[in-house]
Amino acid sequence: MSNAEATRCRIDKWLWAVRLFKTRALAIEACKAGHVKCDGRNLKPAHEIRAGEVYEIQRGSQALTFKVLGPLQQRVSATVAKEFAEDLTPPAPAQSDAASVLAMPPRRTKGAGRPTKRERRLLDSFAEPDF
Repeated sequence: MSNAEATRCRIDKWLWAVRLFKTRALAIEACKAGHVKCDGRNLKPAHEIRAGEVYEIQRGSQALTFKVLGPLQQRVSATVAKEFAEDLTPPAPAQSDAASVLAMPPRRTKGAGRPTKRERRLLDSFAEPDF
């Protein structure tokens, strides 16, 4: 492998090598679906990465942001992979206790059975108040 080949790498291969996707096929699929972007542009799987570029990756409900520190041709251990990618993803905002309590479904005592139509309507009105 020449020096020029060592400094170039496809985006799908890099995403797989730094362990952002479990398989290369999943990385290719994400690129084709438009879940991998650089400067607001969707990237094709064959896009060649450059050191210093910042990529936005949508993986499920997660929005990740990574900066390329160097090309990587083969999959390596997680500790070594950290040397080739810098995570710029902002930390998720902490949920307040009140928000987490409201997000929880109402509890019923064990053995109480299924709620009646009237009880269900009361529970629904509590969960979704009319404004």
